[in-house]
Amino acid sequence: MNYSSDNVRICVIGLGYVGLPLACLFSSRYKTIGYDKNQARIEALNRFEDSTKEVEEAALRAAFGRGFACTSELEDIRNCNFYVVAVPTPIDADNAPDLVPLYAASETVGKVIGRGDVVVYESTVYPGMTEDECIPVIERVSGLKFNEDFFAGYSPERINPGDKEHTVDKIKKVTSGSTPEVADFVDRVYASVLVNGTHRAPSIRVAEASKIIENTQRDVNIAFVNELAKIFNAMGIDTNDVLEAAATKWNFIKMKPGLVGGHCISVDPYYLIQKAQVYGVLPRVMISARRLNDGMGAYVADQTVKCMNKKGLVVKDSKILLLGFTFKENCPDIRNTKVVDIYHTLYEYTHDIVVYDPWADAKAVKAEYGISLSDASLSALFGRFDAVIVAVAHRQFNELDIRKLLADSERGVVYDVKGFCDRSAVDGRL
Repeated sequence: MNYSSDNVRICVIGLGYVGLPLACLFSSRYKTIGYDKNQARIEALNRFEDSTKEVEEAALRAAFGRGFACTSELEDIRNCNFYVVAVPTPIDADNAPDLVPLYAASETVGKVIGRGDVVVYESTVYPGMTEDECIPVIERVSGLKFNEDFFAGYSPERINPGDKEHTVDKIKKVTSGSTPEVADFVDRVYASVLVNGTHRAPSIRVAEASKIIENTQRDVNIAFVNELAKIFNAMGIDTNDVLEAAATKWNFIKMKPGLVGGHCISVDPYYLIQKAQVYGVLPRVMISARRLNDGMGAYVADQTVKCMNKKGLVVKDSKILLLGFTFKENCPDIRNTKVVDIYHTLYEYTHDIVVYDPWADAKAVKAEYGISLSDASLSALFGRFDAVIVAVAHRQFNELDIRKLLADSERGVVYDVKGFCDRSAVDGRL
């Protein structure tokens, strides 16, 4: 392959939260095709429907109008020469990395990659995974030799679901390549579509490491603030007041306590935790942060029960409303939501729990968690509950008089996870 951007034909493998926006962006300059094994997803995109809400209908139509295409057929991507892998890297029930999607995507690449082609991984992995785990799969399937017949790069994704400010075209991307020449080429391809350019890392392993510590750093910082919330709640001090006061110092890093879900912060640290132990290092801080953050859903439920007991409410068989189910506000993403932990903890006391979320897909929630979302309007829920937990700060709740949802506005309990509601309207908050 002549390493010039003039003849680049891109295939993005995996059209989820990361892959679809990236593919649409690449299509603004290069011939681009998106590949996903999920035929239902392909059919929806071909109708200009994106269930992730990351790419609006108008942007999808524009991309298709300039030649972008989506497919689940392997033969449709064989003519590409720049493959980008953007599949999930989840964990299993034991919090161990689940590499099945990554191996499957690598096999897909191996079936179509040709001499001189480049494959760039965007999926979050531990340092060394691209070259030690993924590339051997491509070599085995293709029969080609790495860094002789084909080449690789790594450019970690930085998509923030629901964020309409830090969109893929505006973020600065880290790039890397398996040889200096390929690193330059990969960097040029990405830089050509990005407003704020790139940072070329000296190696693929450095690029991989940079991504995983971005999320791990946030996990540790949030764990610290969540621990502070537990301490100050026990002392009867409002955590948000403390944070506001501390934030007046110029170098204080202001973060809020909360539930840590989603695909990045609550998952990615486990990849580094596992790899660190392979090298004989026990990452105590990261392990403690993960344990603390994973327990916050149960903590919120316990604090709600405590508030109810203080008001003389019988918790057993009480009626409770959970407002919000997605892992973050104004986003349909339900991956690893910790609201489910609130639900299951409260379910030990009462089965009369209603979950309302205007963003989440009810069928997806039922399939993934076995929980039914309410299809009633918010006004239809007024005057029905003994306790309400505002778990997610969706904008639909901005003007809501939360206490109208209570059967008894005086004795009922409102617990605010996000510090979202007017303080006078709540009985407890993180």
